[in-house]
Amino acid sequence: MKYIVAFALLCVALVAAKSISTEQSQFRAFQTKYNKQYTNEEFTYRFGVFKNNLKVIRNMNLKSKAQKSTATFDVNAFADLTVDEFKKYYLNSVVAERDMNAPVAADVHVDAMPTNYDWATLGAVTPVKNQGQCGSCWSFSATGNIEGAWFLAGNNLTGLSEQNLVDCDHECMQYLGDHVCDQGCNGGLQPNAYEYILKNGGIDTEESYPYTGVTGTTCNFDASNIGAKISSWTYVSSNETTMASYLYANGPLAIAADALTWQYYSGGVFDFKECGSVLDHGILITGFGVDTTNNEPYWIVKNSWGADWGESGYMRIIRGKGLCGLNTFVTATQI
Repeated sequence: MKYIVAFALLCVALVAAKSISTEQSQFRAFQTKYNKQYTNEEFTYRFGVFKNNLKVIRNMNLKSKAQKSTATFDVNAFADLTVDEFKKYYLNSVVAERDMNAPVAADVHVDAMPTNYDWATLGAVTPVKNQGQCGSCWSFSATGNIEGAWFLAGNNLTGLSEQNLVDCDHECMQYLGDHVCDQGCNGGLQPNAYEYILKNGGIDTEESYPYTGVTGTTCNFDASNIGAKISSWTYVSSNETTMASYLYANGPLAIAADALTWQYYSGGVFDFKECGSVLDHGILITGFGVDTTNNEPYWIVKNSWGADWGESGYMRIIRGKGLCGLNTFVTATQI
């Protein structure tokens, strides 16, 4: 009997060793792909975080399948980060919450809405950008909306400078009883960014004021390098049918959403019921469509985490459920 027990324990040990070996191989491949460099001490810690995240990814895929969602999750550049680190580096510390007393744009009536529509395929959206480890998502969301509006006003598509906002925009507003200011890599709000651009007379081009991913101590705005101007901004209805009509008529929409569960998204229509409603990330809705696999209506969202995240820097998220609070803080500018 004791030989049988010993043999069983040996088998368990071999399986465990094989699992560790596989995880180490995955971690080495991850390091190579994303050029991750660690000290010996940090390697041990990051490997532990990575192993835990592999379990998280597996569980999310199982939950997604159980919920009959087409969304998939996989190892990406964030796989060596804890949840707290991901929140700190990539989400907005200034949580958005819509001021329900603020004016909302008039509804747009469209006689025949298409089933699928995406401004990214129609020349109104710049390539996917990367905010890096800087909580500046709000600036990318704001510039994305203005880039689209500027193009639709008859101008050339022009990349606009997020760094201009990160360095120079310290605009504040009384926001739901609080005095809220834009704080570069420490967070901000699209409405504040719009107000800064209105007062500033415009925003510089991305080419003239390139992104560095850190909050500069000096504002280098140059009026001779203005790439776009706006005349006003507004909130847009939280009704998702109305949102689609407004987007179809006026271009991409700058929004905020709860993105904590987006860390490992790799593709499909995101319909993850565990997604919350704390609006901690600014992004851009560029279009909408219907997935033929499950007949799921979705939004097309442009993110600012680089082109190797999600579906080439984009994600599709279920439309019509208010998932992740994406319909509660919708803004747009006018040229």
